[in-house]
Amino acid sequence: MMENVHLAGEEDDDLYSGYNDYNPTFDTEELDNDVGFQQALRTSHGRRPPMTAKFPGTAVGARVLGTAFNSRVPMISSMGRPMTGSVQDGVPRPMTAVRAAGYSSAMSRGSTFDPLGQSKGPAPPLESKTEDTPEEKIKILEKKVNDLIEESCIANVRGDLQLALEKAKDAGRKERTLVRQRDQTGTADHINLDLTYSVLFNLANQYGNNDMFPEALNTYQVIVKNKMFTNAGRLKVNMANIYFKQKNYPKAIKFYRMALDQISNTHKDMRIKIMQNIGVVFIRMGQYSDAISSFEHIMTESPNIRTGFNLILCYYAIGDRERMKKAFQKLIYVPLGIEDEEKYTPSNDDPHTNLVIEAIKNDQLHQMERERKALAEKYIMTAAKLIAPAVEASFAAGFDWCVEMVKSSQYVELANDLEISKAITYLRQKEFNQAVETLKMFEKKDTRVKSAAATNLSFLYFLEKDYDQADRYADLAMMADRYNPAALINKGNTLFVRGDHEKAGEFFKEALRNDSSCTEALYNLGLTYKRLGRLEEALDCFLKLHAILRNNAQVMYQLASLYEVLDDPNQAIQWLMQLISVTPTDARVLAKLGELYDGEGDKSQAFQYYYESFRYFPSNIDVIEWLGAYYIDTQFCEKAIQYFERATLIQPTQVKWQLMVASCYRRSGNYQKALETYKDIHRKFPENIECLRFLVRLCTDMGLKEVQDYATKLKKVEKMKEIKEQRVKSARDNSARGRREGSASSVDSPISTPPRKTSEVDRKTVGSSSPRSTPPKKANDSGHSSRGPSARGERLSAKLRSLPDSNEPYEASSQCDIDASYLDPLGPQLERPKTAAKKRIEEDEFADEELGDDLLPE
Repeated sequence: MMENVHLAGEEDDDLYSGYNDYNPTFDTEELDNDVGFQQALRTSHGRRPPMTAKFPGTAVGARVLGTAFNSRVPMISSMGRPMTGSVQDGVPRPMTAVRAAGYSSAMSRGSTFDPLGQSKGPAPPLESKTEDTPEEKIKILEKKVNDLIEESCIANVRGDLQLALEKAKDAGRKERTLVRQRDQTGTADHINLDLTYSVLFNLANQYGNNDMFPEALNTYQVIVKNKMFTNAGRLKVNMANIYFKQKNYPKAIKFYRMALDQISNTHKDMRIKIMQNIGVVFIRMGQYSDAISSFEHIMTESPNIRTGFNLILCYYAIGDRERMKKAFQKLIYVPLGIEDEEKYTPSNDDPHTNLVIEAIKNDQLHQMERERKALAEKYIMTAAKLIAPAVEASFAAGFDWCVEMVKSSQYVELANDLEISKAITYLRQKEFNQAVETLKMFEKKDTRVKSAAATNLSFLYFLEKDYDQADRYADLAMMADRYNPAALINKGNTLFVRGDHEKAGEFFKEALRNDSSCTEALYNLGLTYKRLGRLEEALDCFLKLHAILRNNAQVMYQLASLYEVLDDPNQAIQWLMQLISVTPTDARVLAKLGELYDGEGDKSQAFQYYYESFRYFPSNIDVIEWLGAYYIDTQFCEKAIQYFERATLIQPTQVKWQLMVASCYRRSGNYQKALETYKDIHRKFPENIECLRFLVRLCTDMGLKEVQDYATKLKKVEKMKEIKEQRVKSARDNSARGRREGSASSVDSPISTPPRKTSEVDRKTVGSSSPRSTPPKKANDSGHSSRGPSARGERLSAKLRSLPDSNEPYEASSQCDIDASYLDPLGPQLERPKTAAKKRIEEDEFADEELGDDLLPE
């Protein structure tokens, strides 16, 4: 056996040969036939403790450390393990580990196998790193500064500018503390310049965002002057932006140029943007030639849509027609850098490709492309509308030239929009026939343009009150595009004016289903519900509309009107108060507030708002009448005179205002002025019975000789009035008799009052049909209620109703007894009737509310 032992120091040609030789010792399949192994199992030989080695990790006491490699020796131990250092087949066995993994020869009997040492319990906690060292303190402080900068930026993104500024200031304070600590520890050479730059730059940005421009400029100046910061000169662009916000344009130009000088030509995009800013500043300064130089250079080096549009504006400002045309041609050929829309259209039946197309159809890249294209179309349309009247002799020829240019470019679909803009320009110049002819050209075009043209035609005919044509073109627009909310609104409008409110409401609802943000449809639906008497639903519509249009005067007035009809005057007053905060000079709203306060019994507030209404519009008869009656109630007849005199100027054919002026003179004790006024009234209205009666009374009281003449005239006028009334009654009776007899020819008789002795004032008031001056309707007053002249004539104030009849104040038995006591037409001074509250507005008083007709596309 020992002959196969080969020591490590012996020479051998190949020390590592024999690794692939098979060793029968490891053949476990033949253990059943191994006599020694079976004997060991049957006896206690196999249960004896392992031999204690002299060196740990071996099973033989006299083991040699420097063993030969890969020994192949016969089994020596009871387990058949080859001896360390033995040689088998002429090859030494490799050296084994000094200590076996997982077990030790010194282990006691029955010990468990625990290679990971889990039986020893959890590992002790890691020792905390001490923070007392200066280096650790500096690192912690640097981390706090970086965290504060990050928090400042996040607050700025969220819109909390004040918090962002506070965080930036805190970061600056901690950064200065960090610098002082480095000086104290003697590590000033290791100052983190990037951290200092970040702190100052963020602080300057936050100062600028909070409009603290001097502080921002000082901070930027600190960065720019520090030579240790590389590329700090670029920040002069930010300083120039601040000067631009301050409208200090010369300094802005200076700093832009300084920044441009410090940026190399390799940064082409940044230089282009700075030059574009310089051109914009020149436009603000009115130096269009210098601006043109900047923009032309940009369009030569790197053309873009915004610069091309600004260049057109400059040419328009100096009136250069030919260069405007050239600039417009350059504008429509500026490359957008976006791919064709056909890329997003499935072209084959490959499901995988179609899924990819669906995935990228609405991704952020495609959305950015759509936004860029929409912006380009907006600039081109605006430029075309601007230069069309200037590039040719007429705006129509200019539009035609722009349309031809657009048709030859990549924006072919804009040609139709320009044609519609041409029609709208005709409308603004009040050339309606030309507008209609232009829009009719689109009847045979594609669906979208046809629907837009038909919608505008329907709107035009609706304004001209040609409801049949308006209805026809509304139907045509709906046929071209059923989902066009403007077409549905026009259709609803035509039904509304024809009285078919139920069907009109259905079209307004359909328009809202197609476009939930269509405010015109919601407003018209509220008016429709109001006409149908469904006041709660109308109120709901206008409340929704108020949530969308917070400061719309028409909506607030409609809400106030609905609350008034619903007998909630307090809510109506609240909405009208909000309304006058938006339109404080609307005389009609102020008068309405006065009417509501008068109905609530608050005369002082009513007087305040009526007076404000009169101050803004002194021609409203209702307001003048109320103010005059108010001063009579408060025993200030002298002040009431000026209001009745103004009413006389507005309605010179109404005798009642002149009678009220004369009565106020008499009540204030100025009898001579009252007599002169009555005489003047008699000259203008010689058949007025009331004026003659007052003249008889005044002449009698003053002892004048004219009393008998006036008494004679009074008898004659009263006699003529009786004869006229008898004739009217006879004609009416004959007419009724003729109708009962079924005669073929009907007798036309004028409508008259019952055959009673009615005063001239009453007769002229009830039957008055003279026009009254009404305030001009404002833009914010389009949805307000209105009253016609006949309605105002019927609604007399309590003061005028108290005027006496011809047979009541002057006699008890005889009609012409001139010795009867004189009675004031306004009643006894101590028992005058108070002014009656205005009638509540009825539903039919909203007949002239305007519909939402803002249908022209801008």
